[in-house]
Amino acid sequence: MSAPLVTKPAPDSARYEELKEEAERWRKDLSSKYAKARTNEEKDRVIAETRSFLETLLPEMMLCWLGTPWDFNGTSEVPGEGKIACGYFVSTVLRDAGFKLDRYKLARQPSQNIIRTFLPADAMTLRVGVSYDTFAGELAMVEPGVRIIGLDSHVAFLVTRPDGFRFIHSSGSAPWCVVDEDREAAEVLRRSNYRVHGLLTGDRTVLLRWLRAEKIAVKESSTASS
Repeated sequence: MSAPLVTKPAPDSARYEELKEEAERWRKDLSSKYAKARTNEEKDRVIAETRSFLETLLPEMMLCWLGTPWDFNGTSEVPGEGKIACGYFVSTVLRDAGFKLDRYKLARQPSQNIIRTFLPADAMTLRVGVSYDTFAGELAMVEPGVRIIGLDSHVAFLVTRPDGFRFIHSSGSAPWCVVDEDREAAEVLRRSNYRVHGLLTGDRTVLLRWLRAEKIAVKESSTASS
């Protein structure tokens, strides 16, 4: 008896383009609302709306890439066309969501530098030599949102929710493509001894930079590849 066929999800470049346009429309609208806000309370409401929007937008953009093949040197900009490395997956989604950054420079940085490009050091959580069950249990108690996570030799998105987390990344392990994995399926996350993450959508400065379309300077490392 032959083995059952495994169907990979199909990348959705058309929806991705729609989301890029939607991101810019929302950014301009929310930026205008923030500029017109007269009290701290009004500004806080716009920031909360911005966070809510990005926490919906970013995962949907990530999922448009599902099934796109991985390659160590992959630099695709379009879901389903060519191949994409883990760092380029992260940097491309962030750029296309409206963050003004150099995706090439960001993608070539060590994962900790990628996180530090957006967040201060004290907003990062570093866990080394911690069992996977312990780490996953800790994630069950963290604030919901969209995170960037760095591993031994990998970078990915981590979407934390009250009902569990999603590990979304361009995987250099089977099935060697962009995947969306839960706690049980996230073998790359399980095997890593080094895990560092930060809550991208929980940082007010990050949200303001997105609202204002401010250029984000990449934290570079002398050890980054050329």
